[in-house]
Amino acid sequence: MTIREARCACGALTARAEGDPVRLSVCHCTDCKRRTGSAFSWNVTYEGDRVTIGGAFDSYTRGSDDGFWVRHHFCGGCGVTIFYEIERRPNMVSIPAGAFADPAFPPPTVEVYEESRCPWLPDLGLPNEP
Repeated sequence: MTIREARCACGALTARAEGDPVRLSVCHCTDCKRRTGSAFSWNVTYEGDRVTIGGAFDSYTRGSDDGFWVRHHFCGGCGVTIFYEIERRPNMVSIPAGAFADPAFPPPTVEVYEESRCPWLPDLGLPNEP
Protein backbone atom coordinates (compact mmCIF):
# COMPACT_ATOMS: atom_id res chain seq x y z
CA MET A 1 0.00 0.00 0.00
CA THR A 2 1.28 3.45 -0.93
CA ILE A 3 1.84 5.83 1.97
CA ARG A 4 2.51 9.51 1.33
CA GLU A 5 3.19 12.35 3.75
CA ALA A 6 2.38 16.00 3.19
CA ARG A 7 4.09 18.62 5.35
CA CYS A 8 3.87 22.32 5.96
CA ALA A 9 6.92 24.55 5.41
CA CYS A 10 8.11 24.33 9.04
CA GLY A 11 7.28 20.61 9.41
CA ALA A 12 4.99 21.05 12.43
CA LEU A 13 1.84 19.85 10.61
CA THR A 14 1.63 16.68 8.56
CA ALA A 15 -1.00 14.63 6.76
CA ARG A 16 -0.21 10.95 6.20
CA ALA A 17 -2.31 9.43 3.41
CA GLU A 18 -2.60 5.69 2.83
CA GLY A 19 -3.56 4.07 -0.44
CA ASP A 20 -4.70 5.64 -3.67
CA PRO A 21 -6.58 8.92 -3.76
CA VAL A 22 -10.19 8.90 -4.91
CA ARG A 23 -9.78 12.17 -6.83
CA LEU A 24 -6.92 14.13 -8.39
CA SER A 25 -8.08 17.57 -9.46
CA VAL A 26 -7.10 21.01 -10.67
CA CYS A 27 -9.29 23.86 -9.46
CA HIS A 28 -9.47 27.24 -11.19
CA CYS A 29 -11.85 28.99 -8.74
CA THR A 30 -10.86 32.40 -7.45
CA ASP A 31 -10.72 31.23 -3.83
CA CYS A 32 -8.22 28.46 -4.65
CA LYS A 33 -6.15 31.00 -6.56
CA ARG A 34 -6.10 33.19 -3.46
CA ARG A 35 -5.25 30.24 -1.19
CA THR A 36 -2.33 29.10 -3.34
CA GLY A 37 -1.16 32.43 -4.70
CA SER A 38 -1.10 30.73 -8.10
CA ALA A 39 -3.17 30.40 -11.27
CA PHE A 40 -4.88 27.21 -10.01
CA SER A 41 -4.71 24.60 -7.26
CA TRP A 42 -3.76 20.94 -7.63
CA ASN A 43 -5.61 18.84 -5.08
CA VAL A 44 -5.73 15.22 -3.98
CA THR A 45 -8.76 13.77 -2.19
CA TYR A 46 -8.74 10.69 0.03
CA GLU A 47 -11.37 8.89 2.06
CA GLY A 48 -11.20 10.48 5.51
CA ASP A 49 -10.22 7.29 7.31
CA ARG A 50 -7.13 7.02 5.06
CA VAL A 51 -5.62 10.28 6.34
CA THR A 52 -3.88 10.78 9.69
CA ILE A 53 -3.12 14.32 10.80
CA GLY A 54 -0.09 15.04 12.95
CA GLY A 55 0.43 18.32 14.79
CA ALA A 56 -1.67 21.29 15.78
CA PHE A 57 -3.56 23.34 13.22
CA ASP A 58 -5.83 26.33 12.88
CA SER A 59 -8.96 26.30 10.72
CA TYR A 60 -10.84 28.74 8.53
CA THR A 61 -14.28 28.09 7.01
CA ARG A 62 -15.53 29.97 3.96
CA GLY A 63 -18.24 29.62 1.34
CA SER A 64 -17.42 28.36 -2.15
CA ASP A 65 -18.40 29.82 -5.51
CA ASP A 66 -21.35 27.38 -5.49
CA GLY A 67 -22.47 28.20 -1.94
CA PHE A 68 -21.07 25.15 -0.13
CA TRP A 69 -18.66 25.53 2.79
CA VAL A 70 -14.95 24.73 2.61
CA ARG A 71 -12.91 24.30 5.81
CA HIS A 72 -9.16 24.86 5.46
CA HIS A 73 -6.74 23.55 8.09
CA PHE A 74 -3.33 25.16 8.23
CA CYS A 75 -0.20 25.38 10.33
CA GLY A 76 -0.39 28.20 12.88
CA GLY A 77 3.38 28.63 12.66
CA CYS A 78 4.06 28.93 8.93
CA GLY A 79 0.50 29.34 7.59
CA VAL A 80 0.62 26.55 5.00
CA THR A 81 -2.68 24.75 4.31
CA ILE A 82 -2.13 21.01 4.65
CA PHE A 83 -5.66 19.71 4.35
CA TYR A 84 -9.22 20.80 3.84
CA GLU A 85 -12.75 19.45 3.82
CA ILE A 86 -15.67 20.51 1.66
CA GLU A 87 -19.37 20.16 2.30
CA ARG A 88 -19.93 18.44 -1.05
CA ARG A 89 -17.67 15.53 -0.11
CA PRO A 90 -18.52 14.33 3.40
CA ASN A 91 -16.00 11.99 5.03
CA MET A 92 -13.33 13.01 2.53
CA VAL A 93 -10.09 14.91 3.12
CA SER A 94 -8.35 16.92 0.41
CA ILE A 95 -4.66 17.78 0.46
CA PRO A 96 -2.84 20.24 -1.80
CA ALA A 97 -0.67 17.97 -3.97
CA GLY A 98 2.31 20.32 -3.68
CA ALA A 99 2.44 19.65 0.08
CA PHE A 100 3.69 16.15 -0.74
CA ALA A 101 6.72 17.71 -2.53
CA ASP A 102 6.86 14.68 -4.83
CA PRO A 103 7.66 15.46 -8.49
CA ALA A 104 6.42 11.98 -9.46
CA PHE A 105 2.98 12.50 -7.89
CA PRO A 106 0.18 11.31 -10.21
CA PRO A 107 -1.30 14.01 -12.49
CA PRO A 108 -4.81 15.42 -12.14
CA THR A 109 -7.70 13.61 -13.81
CA VAL A 110 -10.43 16.30 -13.53
CA GLU A 111 -10.72 20.10 -13.60
CA VAL A 112 -13.22 22.26 -11.76
CA TYR A 113 -14.29 25.87 -12.36
CA GLU A 114 -12.70 25.71 -15.79
CA GLU A 115 -14.64 28.87 -16.73
CA SER A 116 -12.26 30.75 -14.39
CA ARG A 117 -9.11 29.27 -15.94
CA CYS A 118 -6.50 31.89 -16.79
CA PRO A 119 -6.62 32.37 -20.57
CA TRP A 120 -2.86 31.85 -20.91
CA LEU A 121 -3.03 28.36 -19.35
CA PRO A 122 -3.22 25.52 -21.85
CA ASP A 123 -6.37 23.41 -21.91
CA LEU A 124 -5.54 20.19 -20.08
CA GLY A 125 -8.32 18.31 -21.87
CA LEU A 126 -9.66 16.93 -18.59
CA PRO A 127 -13.32 16.38 -17.72
CA ASN A 128 -14.90 19.28 -15.84
CA GLU A 129 -16.63 18.01 -12.68
CA PRO A 130 -18.10 19.67 -9.59
